[in-house]
Amino acid sequence: MKPKPEPSPTQQAARNPHTLHRCAAQEASTAGAPLHPPPRVADESDARLSRLHHALQAKMLRGGGESDPAARQGLLRRAGFACGCGVRRGARVAANMPLTKHLRVGIIDSNPALKSRNHLTKNGIPDSRVSTVTPATISFFKDIGAWEHVQQQRHAFFGKMQVWDYTGLGYTRYNARDVGKEYLGCVVENKVLCNSLLLRLQEELDDIESVVYPTRLVSLTFPSKSRQAGMNPASSGQLSLGHATEELHRSNLVKLDLSDGRSLYSKLVIGADGSKSNVRQIAGIKTTGWNYPQSAIICTVEHAVENDCAWQRFLPSGPIALLPVGNNFSNIVWTMSPEESLCHKSMSPEEFVKSVNHALDFGYGPHPSSSALDHYMEQLFSGIGNTAASTKECFEVPPKATGVVSERMAFPLSLMHSHDYVSKRLALVGDAAHTVHPLAGQGVNLGFGDAAALAKVIAEGVSVGSDVGDLTLLQRYEKDRKAANVAMTAVLDGFQKLYSVDFGPLNVVRAAAFHGAQYISPLKRNIISYAMGDMKLPIFS
Repeated sequence: MKPKPEPSPTQQAARNPHTLHRCAAQEASTAGAPLHPPPRVADESDARLSRLHHALQAKMLRGGGESDPAARQGLLRRAGFACGCGVRRGARVAANMPLTKHLRVGIIDSNPALKSRNHLTKNGIPDSRVSTVTPATISFFKDIGAWEHVQQQRHAFFGKMQVWDYTGLGYTRYNARDVGKEYLGCVVENKVLCNSLLLRLQEELDDIESVVYPTRLVSLTFPSKSRQAGMNPASSGQLSLGHATEELHRSNLVKLDLSDGRSLYSKLVIGADGSKSNVRQIAGIKTTGWNYPQSAIICTVEHAVENDCAWQRFLPSGPIALLPVGNNFSNIVWTMSPEESLCHKSMSPEEFVKSVNHALDFGYGPHPSSSALDHYMEQLFSGIGNTAASTKECFEVPPKATGVVSERMAFPLSLMHSHDYVSKRLALVGDAAHTVHPLAGQGVNLGFGDAAALAKVIAEGVSVGSDVGDLTLLQRYEKDRKAANVAMTAVLDGFQKLYSVDFGPLNVVRAAAFHGAQYISPLKRNIISYAMGDMKLPIFS
């Protein structure tokens, strides 16, 4: 008996395609999948949103045309890489199974940053585009082997956080010790997250150039029942049986046309291309959402001393956050009206620093101070569970900014949620599926959560021989993530509305909320756990 000939690269590529696609704010795209040159298979997901998982992932903010800071783009790309990594890992674990041996991931992204192959230096000025990653996201990065690369680049853990209101009626302190942890989160530049995922992907592949396509996605063509029904090898005329069989395989795949003239074919396309997702629009997936009457200013400031705490103060026009980024630098995320954002973006550096210090100190209202009510509440709730360490911590004034050392960027804020995360041979992750208000820094973490969940579902499907583009399989991912994302979106939208109105009775309600979070230890612990990535909503238990 003659030995069976090895399948050609083209035939291999057509067998198990998975594709993830991401479009950056500057119309860059990213895709991940099993691939080759035409006929190829591609797969992609954002860094949003986030997980070099051994085979899949995707994070971000908003579309480039509308001053969508790379903050969002970074999220997107990170999530896509992460997801791709997750899938690769799952495939490798089951590498002894024929159905997973040829699983490949492709990334379509024209961003020049993808050419980086080295760790970024810790010296120099931190970029203004950063993300606050939670312990849950950090665990994901450790799982896929990317966190060790983050550790070799600039990052800043923080174990304390203070939140207060401009009325001076209350404040809340959080401490990692409240839940027996070493830190609450870590602030990392978006470019560091993206580079770490890229370096991890490079470790997984002998030839990373064969996976990253430095081009843009032009169009997607999804398989149709009529097209598949019309593909009959027996009636292929002069076509060879091998060619007809290849065409039959390709008729059940998604075709991706790229701007460099090439075409890829994949069993699964993962849209990780941001809030204005081209993939989502082509697929006809509808969304619900609205624009907030707010914009955000982001930049890097310097202090005379090192900052080791995350600070957030709610002002009449929106919250201002001061986040440590290492050494004597901090990142500013300041929400305000669009008119105010234009003014703050154009004012002199000296005036801007003065405005920042005013907003974080006595501006708009007094500092919170202890009162008889505080003492009463502390005594009242002291018997409910073990008292949290931060309950007895006093209000502190944030460190003064001494200078603004980066470009100031402004971008509009919005809420968006896709009605569906998946369809046959398609999945959305990160900002392509949902965008939230940045007041809690949860957008990127939701994106990485998507990447982790999707990579897990794909790996499980591959391990039992399922078609990774099968709708039933992908709906498991949607069911898992939609509930968590909708809950977080509702919480953040509620906060935005509650703190955007200066009205006496509401001010009292906000003050009560601050006091409750400060002195009811079980509630405080649950709030911390939820913010750190435990998807259980805070309750009194």
